[in-house]
Amino acid sequence: MELEELKVTRYRVAEAVATITLDRPDRLNAWTGRMHTEYRALLARAAADGGVRVVVVTGAGRGFCAGADHRALEGHAERGAYDPGTGPHLAYPGYGTRPEFDAELAYHFGIPKPVIAAVNGPAAGVGLALACYCDLRFAAAGAKLTTAHGRLGLPAEFGLSWLLPRIVGFAHAADLLLSSRVVLAEEALAMGLVNRVLPAGDLMEATYGYARMLATEVSPASMAVTKLQLYADAYSTAAGAVEDAQRRLETMMGDHDFAEAVAARREGRPPRFADPA
Repeated sequence: MELEELKVTRYRVAEAVATITLDRPDRLNAWTGRMHTEYRALLARAAADGGVRVVVVTGAGRGFCAGADHRALEGHAERGAYDPGTGPHLAYPGYGTRPEFDAELAYHFGIPKPVIAAVNGPAAGVGLALACYCDLRFAAAGAKLTTAHGRLGLPAEFGLSWLLPRIVGFAHAADLLLSSRVVLAEEALAMGLVNRVLPAGDLMEATYGYARMLATEVSPASMAVTKLQLYADAYSTAAGAVEDAQRRLETMMGDHDFAEAVAARREGRPPRFADPA
């Protein structure tokens, strides 16, 4: 699906890094059906663009995503049922890679490029889930994070009961899910929920610095395969993971990027990896 007009998101590509910005700063980028629709379309665009090697997701203004918009929550309460508000015409980024990834937000696992969340402010409910389904999370100092669902009388959302234990361990996941308490970025770092905490003014520079490093120094083919291994092996056995890695090793040693990496090391120059397909 291609959107003719972006109303609640922004998109740009620079130096092989695509940035998707949630753009409702007056509402701390609260999630709506329209935002959901635009986000999926933009992620599909980034995944398909051979000039994009890394994706950064962030929020406009002082928030990342404060969860579902309050009007949407009121509508759910009035109906007594959930309505995503998206309509039938959605993009399906990441779908078709593995059946286990073909679900809401889990589709991030099927995107063959690293996706980095730059959590510049509050991330609650679906906002936290979105950040968790990104591959890496960099957060601004003092940013507030919460699962939120328990204080709304709802279940853990979007498979966080499966994902959070894999990110932070069972005990921390139980704490975050059962209490829905707010944790600051610094505590989230200690748990392993985020990878780095930066002063707010340095967050984007540090995120883009890391993204550009991935885009210029790491083989896109290797990143795509490694990301697939990372998430596919969550459903596999140790033996299955070893056997799969061996098969991929035998194939990729005959590909361009391996030969180029070896030649670049021998010649003392940066490698010139092929763009993603």
